[in-house]
Amino acid sequence: MNNYFFDTYAFFEIIKGNPNYTNYSKEVSVVTTKMNLMELYYWLLRRKGKQEADKYYLKFSPFCIEIKDEIIKKACEFRLKYKDKELSYIDCIGYIIALEKQIKFLTGDMGFENLDNVEYIK
Repeated sequence: MNNYFFDTYAFFEIIKGNPNYTNYSKEVSVVTTKMNLMELYYWLLRRKGKQEADKYYLKFSPFCIEIKDEIIKKACEFRLKYKDKELSYIDCIGYIIALEKQIKFLTGDMGFENLDNVEYIK
């Protein structure tokens, strides 16, 4: 079974039914954070309503891990290094967690397209 850190983008695409994400919606081990679920919840709340937002928040909550202080610091350093890419804090945290856990960072965010340790899927 493959392990991935799911960026919020990956969750969006799976929920929208993007066929390019079909292989990532089954038989994979998911890692994410509450911050990613916050982004997902807000996006679903705006577009699909509270019931759908609650459904997916509950579905993906078991995959959340704690964000440690060292991860936050490394994510800020990473964001500063790549400031020209205008990466979000939440995405940088996810990327650093993926590096630390030695798993791929799954995203379709163009800012990560050519970085190491990224599974870039549009």
